[in-house]
Amino acid sequence: MNADVPNDGKALTVTVEGTTFARIPIRTRVVMPGDDLDAIISEYAADEVMDDDLLFVTEKIVAITQGRSYTLDEIQPRPLARFLSRYVTKTSYGIGLGMPETMEMALRECGTPRILFAAAVSAVTKLFGRRGDFYRIAGDRARAIDGPTNGTIPPYDRAVVLGPTRPAEVAMGLKTMLGGKVEVAVVDINDIGGNILGSTLDKAGERRLVRILADNPLGQGRESTPLGIIRTV
Repeated sequence: MNADVPNDGKALTVTVEGTTFARIPIRTRVVMPGDDLDAIISEYAADEVMDDDLLFVTEKIVAITQGRSYTLDEIQPRPLARFLSRYVTKTSYGIGLGMPETMEMALRECGTPRILFAAAVSAVTKLFGRRGDFYRIAGDRARAIDGPTNGTIPPYDRAVVLGPTRPAEVAMGLKTMLGGKVEVAVVDINDIGGNILGSTLDKAGERRLVRILADNPLGQGRESTPLGIIRTV
């Protein structure tokens, strides 16, 4: 494990609400469809966590182990997906729904009526300089869809990964597996924000965790660090 080396440009510690926390990235092999999440956690994290730590797990590896990863050639976008994807704001942090394949999966995940409503509202509010309404309406299931980018580790540079199902149950199951003395969170964190998809924390704890991870200490690309530990210093 490489637990003492931060990702490029990231600090190992951060102070939030007067308390300093270590953010310890855990490097793993590339997680593949068919892998067992419990086995991954046992192999890479079980011997590293201490009582009262918090283990955070990226939503992407949870989803991959749930069979929610699809290669681009498995996805046939409908004309509506091609049309809508043209109007998604592209950023340097990820493709989002700005390609036909990811938009197609959003239509399947969230339902066509909801995506159309989100797109219509977003089109109007953008005229007034307001951003973010599309994802606020479409919801976490749309926001959690990951498309391929240049920095993505193969084979996911040619794949779309959906958000995980039952993330709160996943977090509770992992806490139990780790002996019940470690909190667990399934997180969706990137360079422009973050969400806690499911955890064993209360709401205040989740809000604090978002602040602790606000600078995206794990990175999103070839760091291969889909797990991390939060520890009070």
